[in-house]
Amino acid sequence: MLRQVLLNPGPVTLSDGVRAALTRGDWCHREPEFAELMQSINRRLAYVYSDAADDFEAATLTGSGTSAVEGMLQSFAPCDAKTLVVSNGVYGERMAAMLKVQGKPFMSTEGEWLKAIDLNKVTALLDANPDITTVVTVHHETTTGRLNNLNELGGLCKTRGLDLLLDAVSSFGAERIGFDEWNVAAVAATANKCLHAVPALSFVLARKSVWSRESQACSVYLDLVNYHKAQHASGFSPFTPSVQPAFALDVALDELQQHGGWERRGASYRSRAARIAETLDGLGVKTLLPREEYSAVLWTWLLPEGWSYERLHDVLKAEGIVIYAGQGDLASSVFRIAHMGDIDGDIEHVCDILKRCFA
Repeated sequence: MLRQVLLNPGPVTLSDGVRAALTRGDWCHREPEFAELMQSINRRLAYVYSDAADDFEAATLTGSGTSAVEGMLQSFAPCDAKTLVVSNGVYGERMAAMLKVQGKPFMSTEGEWLKAIDLNKVTALLDANPDITTVVTVHHETTTGRLNNLNELGGLCKTRGLDLLLDAVSSFGAERIGFDEWNVAAVAATANKCLHAVPALSFVLARKSVWSRESQACSVYLDLVNYHKAQHASGFSPFTPSVQPAFALDVALDELQQHGGWERRGASYRSRAARIAETLDGLGVKTLLPREEYSAVLWTWLLPEGWSYERLHDVLKAEGIVIYAGQGDLASSVFRIAHMGDIDGDIEHVCDILKRCFA
């Protein structure tokens, strides 16, 4: 069977160890050994970043990264004060859509996809709306591959005492998160991206003081305060969790530690990105954004003249390489390459096939 090298932004190409973990056995989710496993996973998720280890705790739920983001907003975005959505891509816009459906008061900067966060616009909105108590934004906006520079926005939250709720679905485990200096109240993430596990489990890290607040949720399944209470008391979740993906996440966290933690993982992604960029540079293929604005996790490239995404996708997939399309107005002009997963031994093959396509 042809090996699949997944260059899409999750799910990722699995290591042999993570794949084998899926066959560990059939466990009942209401048995004590599974409760112990989930409590261990929650502790270890809080320790992925040493800066979060003392002040943050995790709650895990079955669902995609989007479910973690929506659960975070359900549980912590206030019902009686405004939330400011700082957006410059699909996933920021999705958070605004979630708050609208939840009926919570919010405003949005509605930033342009190809531009960085406009701090002047954010400041003006905060000055004009003193009832804003919470800011939400995306760390790595995979619409374009931009790693949003949150030092200034986070500093503004810190200075003004505003909670920052962070979508770190595509950055957690590979990019720096300034938990204290950005005044982060909670972070949403998932198992199947930079942590190199499988889809089905996602999680939210929140400050212990935030978990102790009254839940703002108008949902039963996505009330994460309820998850946190149950998981940290007994290890059991309010609803049936996905068992075998928990085995995979357990091993994936082992492998992250063995490989040197999030900083080493991010460095490996940057090395892969540089090697692919060297190849595409030599072929005259251009990036959508200036390179210093990209995350290590994913870069977006302009389609060369004469190539459609569909054609490029099909040529590469025939060689066992899966890339990703652009979104919205970018769909006809770009392709995206992610650098996650167990693919160190595949990068030269990827570069060889790209040379064959574009030479």
